[in-house]
Amino acid sequence: MDRFEPIIVAFCCHYCAYTAADMAGSMRQPYPSNVKIIRVPCSGKVDAIHIMKAMQKGADGVFVAGCLDGDCHFKSGNIRAARRVSSVKRLLDEIGIGGERVEMFSVSAGMGERFAQIASDFTEKIRSLGPNPGKPGAASAMEQAAG
Repeated sequence: MDRFEPIIVAFCCHYCAYTAADMAGSMRQPYPSNVKIIRVPCSGKVDAIHIMKAMQKGADGVFVAGCLDGDCHFKSGNIRAARRVSSVKRLLDEIGIGGERVEMFSVSAGMGERFAQIASDFTEKIRSLGPNPGKPGAASAMEQAAG
């Protein structure tokens, strides 16, 4: 059986998390290539619908990465993002997909090594959970396995 390679979507704030991801590359700190980064002006701009849409379109896991607490360039965007992530986690648990597939992380611009570690650890976590059960085509694959 082929090893499952999860699709991870990372919403990263422009000022801290995206810069940390860039720094990880500059420092040659490897992280999985299946982490697809979407740069946003602030993690507070990531709404629940964006996370759910990423899951619906086939992501096996999603993380939102923002500034450290108290360091948000938009005052409290990272706090709003953390509340939204918590809400989405509860919703995913309720519908049977699993809230553990979504996380919020805080990093500063100078934490390239930490970003690489977060991306690697989260990818391993999602790999151990297996494919997103809500992924398009997942129901038919499950039906075929049962039938």
